[in-house]
Amino acid sequence: MRLSESAHLDTFARDHLPPFDQWPTIEFTTPEVHYPDRLNAASILDETVKAHGPHRPALRTPSGDVWSYGELQQRANQVAQVLTEDLGLVPGNRVMLRAPNTPWTVAAWFGVLKAGGVAVTTMCALRAGELAPIVEKARPSVALVDHRYSEDLESVRQSQAREMTVVSFGADGPEDLSVRCAAKPGVFTNVATAADDVALFGPTSGSTGVPKLTVHFHRDLLSIDHTFGRPILQLEPDDLVACTAPFAFTFGLGALVIFPIRAGACALLTESATPVQLADLVAEHKVTVLATAPTAYRQILKAGAAKQLRGLRTAVSAGEHIPQPVWEQLEAETGLRVIDGIGATELLHIFISAAGDDIHPGATGKPVPGYRATILGADGEELPAGEPGRLAVIGPVGCRYLDDERQATYVVNGWNVTGDTFYRDDDGFFYYCARTDNMIVSSGYNIGGPEVESAIGTHPDVAEAAVIGKPDLDRGTIVCAFVVLQEGVVGDEAKAKELQDYVKQQLAPYKYPREVRFCRTLPRNISGKLQHYRLRTIIEEEQASTLACSQ
Repeated sequence: MRLSESAHLDTFARDHLPPFDQWPTIEFTTPEVHYPDRLNAASILDETVKAHGPHRPALRTPSGDVWSYGELQQRANQVAQVLTEDLGLVPGNRVMLRAPNTPWTVAAWFGVLKAGGVAVTTMCALRAGELAPIVEKARPSVALVDHRYSEDLESVRQSQAREMTVVSFGADGPEDLSVRCAAKPGVFTNVATAADDVALFGPTSGSTGVPKLTVHFHRDLLSIDHTFGRPILQLEPDDLVACTAPFAFTFGLGALVIFPIRAGACALLTESATPVQLADLVAEHKVTVLATAPTAYRQILKAGAAKQLRGLRTAVSAGEHIPQPVWEQLEAETGLRVIDGIGATELLHIFISAAGDDIHPGATGKPVPGYRATILGADGEELPAGEPGRLAVIGPVGCRYLDDERQATYVVNGWNVTGDTFYRDDDGFFYYCARTDNMIVSSGYNIGGPEVESAIGTHPDVAEAAVIGKPDLDRGTIVCAFVVLQEGVVGDEAKAKELQDYVKQQLAPYKYPREVRFCRTLPRNISGKLQHYRLRTIIEEEQASTLACSQ
């Protein structure tokens, strides 16, 4: 395998790609994903301005702010100018983005790509301890940060003594990014990057406490629109799109930036909203396309707010499997046939889905155009229809971790093996069964059990802890912690609350254990290895007993 001549002067990203023999098979089986050798993904913004004019609305916020395509283009160009002229960025340098879903975040993302930089997207919820390994691995030279979320990053910069320029925005100080941009004319020629130059580092959720950095090329960012955006989502210029996922989740990046920008549509950017608030925003702003997690749909139904979704043309569910009863209730109350889908940070976006008449309730769908999928057994053999096994996919985008030995376990004989158990029926539809690793998927967020265990274990009153996922009607799964306390410490409701608050200070708050159980010992095998499956059995037996009693 050979890569094109790079436009990057800083070759760090390519230098730390996995060896070619560990890459998955990459296939370009549809004409849409054949791109020219030179390609800058930020050109999609310039092309839309040219095709639809500069005055068309591109971004809106619930508070009433509206950015036109011309304004977004100008500010993206200004960001590129600040990066290159003021901050000395050269192609290939990494730029960390730490901000919620705001118009300036979108402008910053496009500005980084225009300048030939590599965007490193991170969630605002991450604490300093979670940001530190990302900074250590990505080695950004610049960070563009919403001023409300700069403290943790400054702490990391100082603790690592790293030469990283941190520029905040939103505070209107003399060094603020928006103020710097206002001094620039907003005219910039995009760096002529190669289609296979690195454009994005997407951190995974870090199931072992050490996040993997997925590496994506400029062509990959366009590929997800040609495989899912256009054939499945089918946005139209008059659409207004809302999505609850932050840009740091590539689900959100696709739904709110890449897909609507390429279609000339408009995105409604919300920093945060409860499911019921989301439903109200959909009705108030006349949103036509909504993408969120099954948990949000469940809570909207539970609150009796489904009527607020009746103005939608399309609804998408991803981040976790949507149960068939939830899907059917949504259809009954809103008339929507929700598009389900499974994706992965490693492959940027959704690769199995179905829309319209192709939807089979209960099934996730079929491989989207450009992808193929199979089910693998324990020894890597392909299994026949009806047999559950490991989901494996191949397409125009594939897993490439940055300098990470875990590359060898994600890629098996050229297949991307996602960590999900599925089975396939005789008609080629794929059905979700469960996760095959220790990742807990709660309300659409991936939470690494070992990471939460480690955080709990640092509390002085804790002797040891084990974390598993517990099925939950509202959130799909919740984090459940089994905790052994130090001798003499009382395990009561107050102590459980103390541990929950403690974890919220150590990790992103959404990772805290919503249920804490105190026990004398944890189950281990003869070699001392913790037996999580026995804890899962306890939960399963309790739920089976509860169900039996209710009947």
